[in-house]
Amino acid sequence: MTKVLPLILLLFLLTACGNKEKPITAPVEDASAKKMLQGIWLDEESGEPSFRAEGDTIYYPDSTSAPVHFYIIADSIVLDGSRTLRYAILKQSANIFQFVNQNGEVVKLVKSVDKTDNEVFETEQPIALNQRKTIKRDTIVGTGNERYHCYVQVNPTTYKVYKQTYNDDGLQVDNIYYDNSIHVAVFRGNARVYTHDFHKQDFTRLVPKDFINQCILSDMVLKSSNAEGVHYEAQLAIPDTPSIYLVDVAITYKGAMRMNIAE
Repeated sequence: MTKVLPLILLLFLLTACGNKEKPITAPVEDASAKKMLQGIWLDEESGEPSFRAEGDTIYYPDSTSAPVHFYIIADSIVLDGSRTLRYAILKQSANIFQFVNQNGEVVKLVKSVDKTDNEVFETEQPIALNQRKTIKRDTIVGTGNERYHCYVQVNPTTYKVYKQTYNDDGLQVDNIYYDNSIHVAVFRGNARVYTHDFHKQDFTRLVPKDFINQCILSDMVLKSSNAEGVHYEAQLAIPDTPSIYLVDVAITYKGAMRMNIAE
């Protein structure tokens, strides 16, 4: 019996060691490939600048496209923007870089040796693409003997919205826009009936999340009034596209509010 117990203990220890999970190792970045990519790269055929790699960031000549963090693992370049995308590298040397873009096309680039190409990348910050100005409206509506003042103020914010689009090389890039908040108030004389600062997140119950992420709350327009209250049309749009959600925001003269997708 005294010999059996040590044997059982040994078998237990061996089994426990065998069941240990192997540590998960993260893919190792190819530092030499990343170093080779540093500099400005031109389209092989047109000679137009495609991007500049500096450190761990890629900058685009389009001033509306946000810089993107990148790394090279195995035979792929990974762009880590609002979405993480991987592109297969076909050929890379000190002066040649070829990869497969989003559409399965081969992009052929050569490294620039002309210092004037730096001028294309002189814009340090990407330019936002909406109006960046305050818009105010004051409308009087009436029902019976009562008069109501309906105020709308569109206020630009510093909240950035990233819209995914494609550049000439077929790479997905992030264009930057600034969202708005919209102040809506209804008064009867000096008495406040309703007031609220609307943000696009207020509409998540009605508008899909993927759309909310890329849209801006562009406006709220007074469309109609009746004996019960007023109806605003909230406009949530993906900039520079025809994609838009219209939401009917009904505000009663008792201060209640409800929302529905506009017909």
